[in-house]
Amino acid sequence: MKAYLAELIGTFWLVLGGCGSAVLAAAFPELGIGFAGVALAFGLTVVSMCYAIGPISGGHLNPAISVGLWAGGRFPAGKLLPYIIAQVIGGLIAGGVLYLIASGKAGFDLAGGFASNGYGEHSPGGYSMLSVLICEVVMTMMFVFVVMGSTSKKAPAGFAPLAIGLCLTLVHLISIPVSNTSVNPARSTGVALYAGGWAIDQLWLFWLAPIVGGVLGGILYRILDDNQTA
Repeated sequence: MKAYLAELIGTFWLVLGGCGSAVLAAAFPELGIGFAGVALAFGLTVVSMCYAIGPISGGHLNPAISVGLWAGGRFPAGKLLPYIIAQVIGGLIAGGVLYLIASGKAGFDLAGGFASNGYGEHSPGGYSMLSVLICEVVMTMMFVFVVMGSTSKKAPAGFAPLAIGLCLTLVHLISIPVSNTSVNPARSTGVALYAGGWAIDQLWLFWLAPIVGGVLGGILYRILDDNQTA
């Protein structure tokens, strides 16, 4: 139960920190942090929480990471569902807290998307569903690949959270214009259920693509070195 609670708290921080930066600070008048700031915010949430709860739960914070680690032989199937449930609950709580904060400003409107992920007319850059699908699969695959490699026994001890956080930052720098960057179904769900409408209608893709990418990343790393364990 401590591991599940740690995953809930960690995912709460990821969604609140990452999506919060997008909703509250990205386009702040004259001082907005922009795409680069949001990308860095997501990376920092992962770095901070991987150090904080890594020894307790492994610091997955993401159903796609949990599934990817399972596919890579690093995580037992029996813990997958409880981890995913805890992560989604953490994301939903974060979305609720963010809504309470954001709605306190005059003129707040969920029509802006509330940091939700989308394709077509709801993609920040107007990218098609196929483009978003490919992007999310590939970005998640490489993210899981880095997680697998940086947490292997042969990797330098103590640096995994930095590598993982920097990788997630890079992923966001690449793909925010495409999909608003998910690579994490809990992150997508945590805000989509508050945004409603199109965000919920398109949520399926941001479960499917990251899970497929996570499995591919785990298998790919396992092929390269199937003798390593975390």
